[in-house]
Amino acid sequence: MSPRISLVVAVADNGVIGKDGTLPWRMRDDLKWFKSVTTGKPIVMGRTTWESLGDPLPQRRNIVVSRQLDNAPEGSEVFAELDEALTAAAGSGADEICVIGGAQLYTAAMARADRLYVTRVHGTPEGDTLFTLPDETGWTRTILRRIEKGSHNDFDATVEQWDRKA
Repeated sequence: MSPRISLVVAVADNGVIGKDGTLPWRMRDDLKWFKSVTTGKPIVMGRTTWESLGDPLPQRRNIVVSRQLDNAPEGSEVFAELDEALTAAAGSGADEICVIGGAQLYTAAMARADRLYVTRVHGTPEGDTLFTLPDETGWTRTILRRIEKGSHNDFDATVEQWDRKA
């Protein structure tokens, strides 16, 4: 059986997902949740997302989709095309592959996605990278948890799971 392909995205009320190659907010509780969802699974990301991490994420197979990286940075694998990256990730035997950004990769992977993990950040931060969530009619949406604004979270947020309807 093929692994489930899931997009993991945090998006603000105004569609912002990034600014200057990084997240435009501090959301410690969401980062903890992200870690719990992605640990032990292959993660697929674009070059800008890879560069924003600084180092490979531990306990995950780090796969980068890029035509600009000639050599795979230590702790990662690089593929020129999304299809190649997903095929490689599927070969790991994992039951789920997590696509973690950025916007171009989300758009490219959306047609193949079986599940979306969406953190709706309730705010309108400035940003230069946008993502539009798909029409909800093709998905079953479940609220998983709420994150409250506080000293470690810049905004209130709602964490949702969207499963594609058969």
